[in-house]
Amino acid sequence: MQLRLDVHVHSCFSKDSNSDLESIIKFAEKNGLDAVAICDHDTVEGGIEGSRIAREIGTRITVIPGIEVTSSKGHILVLGIDENIDSNLTPEETIKIARELGGVVILPHPFKISSHGIGYVEGLDIDAVEVLNSRCLTDKPNNEARKAARLHNIPEAGGSDSHIPEMVGQTYTIVEASENTHDVILSAISEGRISAGGKKVPVSVVLNHTLSTIKRKFLQRL
Repeated sequence: MQLRLDVHVHSCFSKDSNSDLESIIKFAEKNGLDAVAICDHDTVEGGIEGSRIAREIGTRITVIPGIEVTSSKGHILVLGIDENIDSNLTPEETIKIARELGGVVILPHPFKISSHGIGYVEGLDIDAVEVLNSRCLTDKPNNEARKAARLHNIPEAGGSDSHIPEMVGQTYTIVEASENTHDVILSAISEGRISAGGKKVPVSVVLNHTLSTIKRKFLQRL
């Protein structure tokens, strides 16, 4: 069967997001997802807590713990781990540790330099490239990511990069899986049985969130 998974969601455990975990699950259900990977900046806490809450409330949504690691060259998503990975290591070192922890590795928005995209895909031991990121203001970064993924024969994923609950599932990964469970979904990704779907969010939504983040950081410094 085909499942819809958002591989790239931020919760309130990321400094630039105020999405509480219950709201993420609520909008995942509302927006037609089957699963969501919570990947906060340099911490697995949000994903672990989200997975616990999902089990507690009995939702049909599978919550996969993850992390968006800040490597020395840009961001790297690691799904299915419950330990943090140090930031500012090289991409190769980051991925090596991710593999040792049993993680599935996805390169997010590689050509969106304003969001710490790495800028390349070749030569990295990754399971997929995020070729649809809903927060890209123009089509160029997504188009470049798709072109690079196809040139190097790397499976294609989609993620909302949501920092507000309403954005969850706007872009997603279609997973060919026999059942909606954590292990089966991760195996399907690692075996390349995925494709990208969905759409970008309106530019106004991205700009409003960016402005609110800047305002929040300014107020915190006062």
